Amino acid sequence: MSAPPDGWTFTTSLWQWKGGAWRFVTVPEDVSDEVDEVVGDATGGFGSVRVEVTVGSTTWLTSLFPSTEQGAYVLPVKKAVRTAEGVGDDDPLEVTIRLVGR
Repeated sequence: MSAPPDGWTFTTSLWQWKGGAWRFVTVPEDVSDEVDEVVGDATGGFGSVRVEVTVGSTTWLTSLFPSTEQGAYVLPVKKAVRTAEGVGDDDPLEVTIRLVGR
C-alpha cells in the first residue's frame, strides 16, 4: 500500500494531555491503520512517524506518536498553530497529514 498523494484528511477534536500544556488530536483508527500499513517497521524513536500537517492555513512538520491509551496515533498541535488558527480545547479541527521522508 502507498500513501494517498494528497495525504489523509479527517476532522477530530483538540484535547489536553493530562492537565499539562501539551495539546493533541487523535488520528482516527482507520487512518492510523493505513499509516501503519504504509510505514511498516520504518518508524523513528518511540515509534514516531514524520509527517507534514495542515490545519486551516497553517502547515508544519512534526511526528505522529503511537498511543496505547488512544489505540491510534496522536498528533501534537503546538501553541503557535492553535493561536494562528484560533482553536482551543475540544474544538473540531480539519487535519491533513502527509508522510515525509519516504
